[in-house]
Amino acid sequence: MEQEVKPKVKARQSRIITENLFLFIYSLASALTCKIKQTPPPFKVWVTKNNYLYTLKKNGMLSKNDIKEIKALEQKKFRSAKGLFVAEGHKLVNELLGNFECILVAATPEWDRTGSNIPATRFETVTPDELKRASLLQNPQDILAVFRIPNYQCQLSTAATGNLVLALDDIQDPGNLGTIVRIADWFGIRDIFCSKGTADIYNPKSVQATMGAIARVHLHYIDLKKELESIRGNIPIYGTFLDGENIYSKKLSANGVIIMGNEGNGICQAIEQTVTDKLLIPAWPSGEKTSESLNVAVATAIVCAEFRRRN
Repeated sequence: MEQEVKPKVKARQSRIITENLFLFIYSLASALTCKIKQTPPPFKVWVTKNNYLYTLKKNGMLSKNDIKEIKALEQKKFRSAKGLFVAEGHKLVNELLGNFECILVAATPEWDRTGSNIPATRFETVTPDELKRASLLQNPQDILAVFRIPNYQCQLSTAATGNLVLALDDIQDPGNLGTIVRIADWFGIRDIFCSKGTADIYNPKSVQATMGAIARVHLHYIDLKKELESIRGNIPIYGTFLDGENIYSKKLSANGVIIMGNEGNGICQAIEQTVTDKLLIPAWPSGEKTSESLNVAVATAIVCAEFRRRN
């Protein structure tokens, strides 16, 4: 019996040694190829002390727990609890890196930056399949990053004294909010003050819609009515209404607050009472049947453009 077992053991040992040798040669060839191409190797080979067993370990990967935590950040309660948000895509992540504290970057080898110069606590080179499992987008791109939510300190009265600022009264759509931030960035408005009922700017849809403008425009969630009441009479407060004065003939100041209202209801009655100057964006031609209203982001662009044109 003993003589029958030994050949089997020797055959098994021979097979394992051959496999280890093959893996060693393959990993060496892969390492040399990656060095020439300046890309990270697809895996590392680890051989146990007895040289009989081996395992493959990916060079950079997201664990199941990593993916679970990233996915959880789609919900506001988890973003608030963790103080983190997600951004995806080459352009957006590049805009945010250096402007926000970055906790994690997960990117495919195709991304055109190397891990050595990325200002992030953790960098992982991952496969497209791994990125897809972690992504909050329907069509994932080549990079995903997790950033820490900043804590900006700014008073409405201070910001609006010498500058133009926006105030948002219960804007609900994340896409509209992100687009408004992008518009503010274009027209040099650096602070936006939001009612507590306004959508969360760190919602993944909002972040994507900003196209990186969130790196330069700061949003503050405040008791909007209370803050507006405190500056009324000292700082101009503008709002858009159907019974307002034509914005193209109305005198406009270089500083102040521009309030934009909810998509369906406009500026609420409580906030309306704080407005010092009502504005109208006139339809053209006057008196003809037309759409009931403008999209709030479109209206924001028109108003901001007119203020900047004058000043």
